[in-house]
Amino acid sequence: CLFSALPARAEAITETEARVWTQDKGQRLLNAFAETDLKKRYAELDTMFLNFVDLDYISKFVLGKYWRRLNEKEKTDQQLFKRYALSVYKSFPLEFDTSQIEYTITGVRPGKNYADVTANIFFQLGSKPEDKQNILVEFRLNKTGGKLRIIDLKIGESSLILSYRGRFYEMIAQDDEDLGWFMEDLQMITESTEKQNQLKVDEQQQM
Repeated sequence: CLFSALPARAEAITETEARVWTQDKGQRLLNAFAETDLKKRYAELDTMFLNFVDLDYISKFVLGKYWRRLNEKEKTDQQLFKRYALSVYKSFPLEFDTSQIEYTITGVRPGKNYADVTANIFFQLGSKPEDKQNILVEFRLNKTGGKLRIIDLKIGESSLILSYRGRFYEMIAQDDEDLGWFMEDLQMITESTEKQNQLKVDEQQQM
C-alpha cells in the first residue's frame, strides 16, 4: 500500500546520497536533543521536522481513503495536520544524554523511487557492557525536486505512519465517519497538546 501511494514525481535516490543525508540529519538530531533550553530545542526540532519530513505526503497517506472526501479547502490547507504532528512529538520524553548515544548507519536499500536506510542507535545505560541497549531504526526516504525527505520511520517493526493511520481511522469511526467532526476533534486535540507543550517551556523559563 505504501509503495503504491508514493508520488509519481518521486526521483531515484543513490545509495551514497541516502547514506550521507541520513548520517548528517541523525547527527543534527542528536545535537538538537543535547540543547538544554527547551524553547531552543523545540525550535530546532520543529525546523528539522518541517524541512526533512514530507508532511504533505504523510497527511494524505494517513487519511487514506478519506482524503478524497475532503473538500478542496481542507485538502489545500494542511496546517492543522502539520500542527498536530509538531505537537505530538513534543509529548514524548526528549531528555537524552547524547554523550552516551552512538548512531550508526548499517545499510541502504535503494528502490525505484525511494530508499530505505537502516541505523543502529546504541544507548549506554550503565557502566557494564550488558547495560548497552540497541534500537534498530529504519528511515524511508523519497526525493522530489532534488530534495530528500523522510516519508516513514520504523522502530523495530512499528511503522510511524501506519500507527498514525490506525489512530486517525479510529477517530473517524468514533465520529461516525463525519470528517467535519473529525477535523473539529483533531483541532481540539492539537490545541490541547500545544498548550501542554507551551506550559513545559514556560515552567523551564521560570526556573
